[in-house]
Amino acid sequence: MGLDQAGRLLAWYDAHGRDLPWRVKGHATGARQEPYFVWLSEIMLQQTTVAAVRDYFRNFVALWPTVEALAAAELDDVLRAWAGLGYYARARNLHACARAVVDRHGGRFPAEIDALLALPGIGPYTAAAIAAIAFDQPHAAVDGNVERVISRYYCIEEPLPDSKPLIRARAQSLVPLRRAGDFAQAMMDLGATLCTPKSPNCLICPWTEDCVARARGIAAELPRKAAKKPVPTRRGHAYWITRPDGAVLLRRRPEKGLLGGMMEVPSGDWAAKLPDAAFPFPANWRKTAGKVTHTFTHFHLELTVWVAELDEVSLAGARWVGREQLHTEALPTVMRKVVAHALGEG
Repeated sequence: MGLDQAGRLLAWYDAHGRDLPWRVKGHATGARQEPYFVWLSEIMLQQTTVAAVRDYFRNFVALWPTVEALAAAELDDVLRAWAGLGYYARARNLHACARAVVDRHGGRFPAEIDALLALPGIGPYTAAAIAAIAFDQPHAAVDGNVERVISRYYCIEEPLPDSKPLIRARAQSLVPLRRAGDFAQAMMDLGATLCTPKSPNCLICPWTEDCVARARGIAAELPRKAAKKPVPTRRGHAYWITRPDGAVLLRRRPEKGLLGGMMEVPSGDWAAKLPDAAFPFPANWRKTAGKVTHTFTHFHLELTVWVAELDEVSLAGARWVGREQLHTEALPTVMRKVVAHALGEG
């Protein structure tokens, strides 16, 4: 069963596969993908779209064309280049993984799943994707697109996430012994371009004849998902501190935890109930109008922004940054919103 399906999908991929900056042209010729590019793109694509990643990938490769170059880079430079992609622990793990590949494997990514899983920031999906795409090993790389394709193809009606083990097993059963890497990318492309979340284009799908959900008329309803829990809201304060010369005080967040190691406009704790403002220094503080809002994966955030001007102060982990240099700092998106809000106030 798997070989017939694989052959049809690979023929479709050869004709219609997406043109992506981390892919090697000439799929059918057996051309191998660069492991560094595969790994870098897969880490960037976690929780992010292809459209958002293209320019970041090109920028990273221009700055650090090899894993050795990335390993030798300063972490702050990597965080700056990553700023805006979100989920900043990925950037820290990216840097740590590059160093581990150099230190443990002489600058060459291992092809074995167990060795890949031992590297920082590489989980089961990423390990399978690297092994398949870069080394043509017969592993199923099951991301959200592939979950959708397999759920429909086999008409798996059990809701996610409980259906994940069955989906992975079904996906693995389809992987061909040859061109496993192309097959993995073809599955991703099929989900991204034809077997989309809404209004799947079944008429031109290479698997339409065998798709059980299409035959039953419920393709667009799958995969089913368990009811989502309400997303909570947290609240807090941010403190925009400037000097008379216009410089702004930024602080590095703790290494561990949300936005670990990133720079921030100094802020306090975030809680369900707005805490009392805990001003870092005595000053003539002024509360700005409105709030800064941002949504993380598991909660919404509302920040009240306070502004003050001080001649010269010091704060642990903080430093003064010229206003014209703010755009070069490794500020996460929520803090860029705080900057824009504060600048808009005055």
